[in-house]
Amino acid sequence: MMQRTTLTIFLLSIYVIAIIAIGIWNSKNDSSESYFLASRKLPAWLLAITFIASWWGGGSAIDLVDHAHNNGLSSFWIYGVPVLIATGLMYLFSKGIRNIGTISQPELMSQRYNETAAFMLTIFIVIFMVIASTVQVIVIGRFFHAFFDIGYENSAILGTIIVLVYSMFGGFKGVVLTDLLQFVFFLFTGIFLFYLTYSDSGGLEAVKINAIANAKVGYTSFFSNVADNLAYVITFGTSWMIQANIWQRISAAKNGSAAKKMMLLSFLAFIPLYLMVTYTGMFSSVLYETVPETGIIPDLISNLSSPLVSAILFVGLCSAIMSTMDSLINTGALSLTVDVFQKYIQPNAKPQTGVIVARVSTCVMAAIALFMALRIQSVLTISWIASDFPTSGAFVPLVLGFLWARGTSQAAIVSMIFGLLFSSYNLFVALGADFPVAWEIASAKQAIIGISISFVLYVGISLLTPAKTEKSIRFIQKANLFGRY
Repeated sequence: MMQRTTLTIFLLSIYVIAIIAIGIWNSKNDSSESYFLASRKLPAWLLAITFIASWWGGGSAIDLVDHAHNNGLSSFWIYGVPVLIATGLMYLFSKGIRNIGTISQPELMSQRYNETAAFMLTIFIVIFMVIASTVQVIVIGRFFHAFFDIGYENSAILGTIIVLVYSMFGGFKGVVLTDLLQFVFFLFTGIFLFYLTYSDSGGLEAVKINAIANAKVGYTSFFSNVADNLAYVITFGTSWMIQANIWQRISAAKNGSAAKKMMLLSFLAFIPLYLMVTYTGMFSSVLYETVPETGIIPDLISNLSSPLVSAILFVGLCSAIMSTMDSLINTGALSLTVDVFQKYIQPNAKPQTGVIVARVSTCVMAAIALFMALRIQSVLTISWIASDFPTSGAFVPLVLGFLWARGTSQAAIVSMIFGLLFSSYNLFVALGADFPVAWEIASAKQAIIGISISFVLYVGISLLTPAKTEKSIRFIQKANLFGRY
């Protein structure tokens, strides 16, 4: 045990030094565009890898293993299907997003509607990024707690500090380059654990026999109990499609064609990656009667006979969590810097001042996420709550803004105000508030009600208020989503 811990600390230290060095090496940023978009000079394949690393991370891939252990192949619908839906939609919109050429989503919203709508979107982005970052802090806190003889609180603090240091200095380019290293580590970990569970379990036939013996009906069916996962498909699929940290990567592409190429590469990669994780969980059902308290993946790694392999895989596991966490923190900092400080506090600030504020904002985002993670520790619930905000409030105005010139600023604002109130109400109920509700919290019904009312409000108020069609048509023409102009 001592040898395993010593090796793990040694390898983790080398890894941390390497990614911090990458961050500091890329710390020379002379503007917000340089800090947050790497001056739009990164190739499509590298942006695709950082996109994949951002989503195929600790909060989804690792959590999916535990769900697949309990529920089988249909667990792919919890994370895999929403990811493919969101990536497919972004493939269709990526050219238009890049053609607009803004640094942030709220800047894009301002071009399409007005400053009030842009500010509303900023609120949604910061809320989502903080809550989503909290998920990653929770996961990394649990893993450090499982492998080292330190408490959860100290583990969460340590993991957050590591991510904060290289993210704060390197900006987006530092995040992208460390994501490349982290993706390689976690890909190796994922393939190794897939092969390990496949070999030790006896393969899919053994899984089928075990499922029959334990009366798990439909365990190997892709469409079993799909209705139970519709809430995740709707909420995750719509909110992830407009997720600001992915639009940031689209905006960082050299041009619209490179942005579409990035999304296509990512879509094709997500299919085998999420299937591999799902099957790892299914194979583990033969090895584990119930999911261990620390989770299947940490338990598998900690019980390997080779201390060296165990240490390497632990670092790979940490890299997955960090790759997601750094992206969320960086995008939240982008919104605070570009859409709050540079727009409302000091519009004429020098470029270097923007970089300083960006680093301070990165610290603020990490601190808030850590604060929440020390008080709430449910991964899937927090992920759903985070996604409910953009689904109910931002999805309709953003998407229809590219498609319907008649959509008005007033409609966008009202739709987003509704989404903010609706999601906040559900959040308070989920946290224990005794408010009356006509739907089950975190259900497909709630998701459909939220997005439907948002849509009706947007369309209805657009038809009742005067439209600035010249402005909206210029925006749609600039986006040139379908190549008509």
